[in-house]
Amino acid sequence: MAGKRKKQRIAYQEFGSVDNSQAIARGVPDLSPDQQDLRIQTTRSGRKGKTVTIVRGFQHQPETLGKLLKQLKSQCGSGGTVKDNTLEIQGDHKQTLLETLRKMGYKAKISGG
Repeated sequence: MAGKRKKQRIAYQEFGSVDNSQAIARGVPDLSPDQQDLRIQTTRSGRKGKTVTIVRGFQHQPETLGKLLKQLKSQCGSGGTVKDNTLEIQGDHKQTLLETLRKMGYKAKISGG
């Protein structure tokens, strides 16, 4: 039983092929920086004691987020990743990210304690 796959059954199909992923995919608006309200915070929970700076509130396409992450990582001199429309930069870089994002035209605030 472990090696068997279930076959996808189509009950009704009017037009085209089975692949309707583009029809189901959500459109993410790619807003300009001045229309976005970002929050910057640091956290260590779930990361084995390592500090990570998180930037939330982006409304960009994944490609745009990747380019922005690359710029911010080079500005901070550390690594990072994109997870669920949030940017995670390794280390405590709240002030550096706040200044950099404001220069880019984003509305950014530091949240949390």
